[in-house]
Amino acid sequence: MEKEEDLLKLKNQICFPIYLCSKEITRKYTPWLEEIDLTYTQYIVMMYFWEKEKSNVKDIGKTLLLDSSTLTPLLKKLENKGFITRIRSKIDGRNLEVEITEKGKKLKEKAKSIPKAMGKCIDLSNEEAITLYSLMYKVLINVERSNQ
Repeated sequence: MEKEEDLLKLKNQICFPIYLCSKEITRKYTPWLEEIDLTYTQYIVMMYFWEKEKSNVKDIGKTLLLDSSTLTPLLKKLENKGFITRIRSKIDGRNLEVEITEKGKKLKEKAKSIPKAMGKCIDLSNEEAITLYSLMYKVLINVERSNQ
């Protein structure tokens, strides 16, 4: 049985290796992302648009778990780089519609090598990667559920 003082040891915290992995993986992306002029967060937004091509700010934030105070400046920077356009909805001027540009679509070609390069760094079998992915999403869903 664990002693109460052991509860706060780093080795007993599941959040600590998750935090370290996230931080180190994001750091590892940096050289590849610098080559295509993106930060990691901009990269995940662009991956969203390489799939969707057009969306509204609310849906982007919901999918990527980014609040508007993070997302708005991020989208402005991507627009300034010419990768997306932001347009006020004609139906409801409070809504902002975002669409990938041709330059943003071309960026996808430059980014295609990044997942394979990261896969080599992480060095998990396909089965291990699927298991990790499933477990991480299970944790995420459970944490989100506990916030409701």
